[in-house]
Amino acid sequence: MRAIVVTGHGGPEVLELQDVPAPEPGPGQLLVDVEAIGVNYRDIYEREGGGPHEAETPRPAGVEGAGTVAGTGERVAWSNAPGSYAEQVVVDADAAVPVPDGIATEVAAAVMLQGSTAHYLATSTYPIQAGDTVLVHAAAGGVGLLLTQIAKRRGGRVIATTSTDEKAQLARGAGADETIGYEGFAERARELTGGEGVAAVYDGIGAATFDESLAALRPRGFMVLYGAASGQPPPVEIAKLNAGSLFLTRPTLTHYGREGDELRLRSADLLGWIEAGELDVRIGARYPLEDAARAQADLAARATTGKLLLQP
Repeated sequence: MRAIVVTGHGGPEVLELQDVPAPEPGPGQLLVDVEAIGVNYRDIYEREGGGPHEAETPRPAGVEGAGTVAGTGERVAWSNAPGSYAEQVVVDADAAVPVPDGIATEVAAAVMLQGSTAHYLATSTYPIQAGDTVLVHAAAGGVGLLLTQIAKRRGGRVIATTSTDEKAQLARGAGADETIGYEGFAERARELTGGEGVAAVYDGIGAATFDESLAALRPRGFMVLYGAASGQPPPVEIAKLNAGSLFLTRPTLTHYGREGDELRLRSADLLGWIEAGELDVRIGARYPLEDAARAQADLAARATTGKLLLQP
């Protein structure tokens, strides 16, 4: 079968399309014919050789997707099956989420990882309460669009940062109450909250926004750093948090979906909202499997909107 292999740590050029043996499922595992594959920053961190999921190379790429179980025809989706950039993948049965009949397979693939991330950010890391004003960075991205919608479901007021007018329009379409640029965003966020600051900042950008994100918070506000698209922030002087008795956290889905039941509950919410027409999933671009390097490069350049998918 065809699969994308990470041949070494480095840039997109280390991703190579290869013919490899088909995987063989073991006890408690499913062999799945892959139909759609999610492209995520996690994939980039692993390719570059950083982050909590760093692994030796060569190894198969990708962790997220959706498809049909070989021999049964059941459609399933998943967010953590190594080797998902492939025509077939082995998925642990307890990590495979059934796809409802009313949801397209590619939509299920598009929402598993980023949707679960948006879900835990808004409901668990800092549970948004009615009337809270929160700042969502990169609001036209895959997580940002979903997070904005979930924040609005919970009664929050969303200030969204975007880099272009087109992205601002997408953020407003997802429910953002205010859209602002990145230059001077902390001051602008304070203006929009009567000088108080926001209850939480959801920041997947990292180094380029970190210090100003802290400055945008109200007293006892939550700085939620869930990614580092622009690089890791420098070490933090704890005294900086004294400015407002601030909270700082670096959450990951690993710890907000450790138990199968928790992950399934998040997935059930997301898929239920989609099926009811209450959550919109934007697929920003589709690439053939052999163009995995280009897909990752486009994502890293922050030139995309919504979710990027690979098609085997």
